Amino acid sequence: MRGEYQTLRMLACEGKITEEMIAVAEDERLDPEFIRQGLADGTIVIPKNIRHHFRPIGIGKGLRTKVNANIGASGYHQLLEEEISKLHAAVQYGADSVMDLSTGTDLDLIRETLLRESPLMLGTVPIYQVAAEGSILKMDPEELFAVIEKQAQQGVDYMTVHCGVTKETVRRLRQHERIEGIVSRGGALLAAYIEATGNENPLYEQFDRLCDIFARYDVTFSLGDGLRPGATADASDRGQLAELLVLGELVARAREKGCQVMVEGPGHVPLDQIAANVQLQKRICDGAPFYVLGPLTCDVAPGYDHITGAIGGAIAAAAGADMLCYVTPAEHLRLPDRQDVIEGVMATRIAAHSGDLVKGVKGAKAWNDQMSRYRKQLDWEGMFRLAMDPEKARRYKEESEAAGAKVCSMCGSLCSINIDNAAIEKFSKQRPDTSEKFLPSRPAAAVAARD
Repeated sequence: MRGEYQTLRMLACEGKITEEMIAVAEDERLDPEFIRQGLADGTIVIPKNIRHHFRPIGIGKGLRTKVNANIGASGYHQLLEEEISKLHAAVQYGADSVMDLSTGTDLDLIRETLLRESPLMLGTVPIYQVAAEGSILKMDPEELFAVIEKQAQQGVDYMTVHCGVTKETVRRLRQHERIEGIVSRGGALLAAYIEATGNENPLYEQFDRLCDIFARYDVTFSLGDGLRPGATADASDRGQLAELLVLGELVARAREKGCQVMVEGPGHVPLDQIAANVQLQKRICDGAPFYVLGPLTCDVAPGYDHITGAIGGAIAAAAGADMLCYVTPAEHLRLPDRQDVIEGVMATRIAAHSGDLVKGVKGAKAWNDQMSRYRKQLDWEGMFRLAMDPEKARRYKEESEAAGAKVCSMCGSLCSINIDNAAIEKFSKQRPDTSEKFLPSRPAAAVAARD
């Protein structure tokens, strides 16, 4: 077992392959050395606090695009049982990570319960607890660092810390007119603190202290994009890019301290800017894993933002994003319920897999192609087994008028697969064997072999 100040990155840089690296390699069907090298290079992270016991999952270059589900209570709606139900739904429907974004009261209890119940990595945003328990404008930096240390001791695997929201980046943002201003909750809190007090962001000012805490428990940095765009018209502006430049510098500093680090990204981004945003982050942050919220590709679909987020997420994943944070149908409207969590996870898994097919992630094409073969064979049980949501696929078939039939109720007797299969079978029986005619002559074969 790792001790304090033995991060997986430190061990990887020493050439050591740990049980966590082996577990990730097994899940990804890759060589453990590939995982170790990625950790040493900083292009892969394995968020796993030394005090949290679960089967680890890797995020980063060459790995399957991961999906995060945000849950958590609020001051308006706080039911621990409901949060546990949402956690279990996220796990059941294939999320790779869960973030507890709770505000309100009893935050330590909620977090402890979710850590105990979760078989997945768990992330938090510690400044939420500071703000929920007191006035952010009167925040004592010591209180903030005490909360961070407490959450690390509890076993939190990664924390979103908005270290790039500084006096300078906020100044640059204010000089470039935005429609929606600052939409990140953590970013808005820290910007308000900076502008009200004139003080620097303590997370930036005392970044080395933060690294020491994270290294002690191997908490992975999730460098938050506190100035991300919350409207597509605000994407790629001065404030967003000024913060990104700071985050690139902090990635290097965190790595020097032996910490694992990934970087969060936008936000609301038009289709034609998504790939550029991913490529820019990778360049500025030296290949650090990129974790994006959505991104949402338009601003006019409340109630359907799991779809706008999945559209942007697929493009981001294809361009190199490493983890997608889901967006639920409740985004911008209310706290998501269990069904919202399910719909958000499924939409985002579809986006992640679509990106993996483009990135050539190992196993993605094989899974995809086998489903197509089952469809060609009208093998319904095979299709159900491979479906992302087997229960829903089976239910739709069994609830139809063609429940027991080989075909579905849309095409019925005009099933294109049946028609094509019959034609192929008939043609193959009637076609004369002409295979010899198409064999190359010996000289042609010799030339082909030589070439």
